Amino acid sequence: MEFFRIKRDIPFMKHALILNAVSFLTFIAAVFFLVTKGLHFSIEFTGGTVVEVQYAQAADINRTRHIVEQMGFGEIQVTNFGTARDVMIRLPIKPGVKQDQVAGQVFSALCKADQGQVVAHKEVTPQGESVERQACAVGAAEPLKMTRSELVGPSVGAELAHDAAMALGFTVIGIMLYLAFRFEWKFAVAGIIANLHDVVIILGFFAYFQWEFSLAVLAAILAVLGYSVNESVVIFDRIREAFRKYRKLNTHEIIDHAITSTISRTIITHGSTQMMVLSMLLFGGPTLHYFAVALTIGILFGIYSSVFVAAAIAMWLGVKREDLVKAGPAKQGDPDDPNAGAVV
Repeated sequence: MEFFRIKRDIPFMKHALILNAVSFLTFIAAVFFLVTKGLHFSIEFTGGTVVEVQYAQAADINRTRHIVEQMGFGEIQVTNFGTARDVMIRLPIKPGVKQDQVAGQVFSALCKADQGQVVAHKEVTPQGESVERQACAVGAAEPLKMTRSELVGPSVGAELAHDAAMALGFTVIGIMLYLAFRFEWKFAVAGIIANLHDVVIILGFFAYFQWEFSLAVLAAILAVLGYSVNESVVIFDRIREAFRKYRKLNTHEIIDHAITSTISRTIITHGSTQMMVLSMLLFGGPTLHYFAVALTIGILFGIYSSVFVAAAIAMWLGVKREDLVKAGPAKQGDPDDPNAGAVV
């Protein structure tokens, strides 16, 4: 499907050096902010307290978040899980406050907001164990109860950060192997440099603005890696087709033609995806905010890197027709056969 077709190839590679110089400076700036400012990790990585509460009716997430934010814990996460009545509250470590008291303080504040009083109940778990749970009593009703509280230690956060780095590393290695197997090692190198370019720039934005880096943001980065490599594969595949079809064009003309011929597809695909991501960014609330921010940055820079970074690096690495098109036996009358038309 195409909205339009450009008849004359756009000379993208003519400006590749300037555009990649800008890209390189942006990359260096992102690395600088990562080194000097660092990432602002969420409690999944730094440790903290997790409190799960259950309302008698559908929970008002914004109201719950506002009550907890007034307690001064800093960056908190308040999300639904399971049902609309269940709420999970994640709180960072606060200096001077014992973590085993945090859950009780938060639940007391929520109960006070409902004009209730905290009471304790003994319950028997499915395993037959007797546990004490807190509930909020308002007369004879209990509009709120605490179902679970858990302490997340820094060691758990460090292990999670290690696992996240391993996931990112294995993803990068897998992409390189795929591109090298499907195309050629020069495309594998170009593609992975372009993908890492996108990842570092996303991290640079989060470091500069000190946005919270959570597991949701990590998931967005892994999604961007796959999304960006998909665009690179489309362009690389069109380059291979153009090498087979147009024998008189040189490498940079082939790349210009491949990129130009995919512009309509790029606009449709990325435009549709960006509309969905912007919807999450504008209407998804605080829970999806930074996830959508990371995807927005990644998609925009993913388009740029696939066109100008990956394709240009492949060109500078010296990709040529012989790398992608296997030479077969020449047929009589083949214009590329040096002996075509010879009489013995």
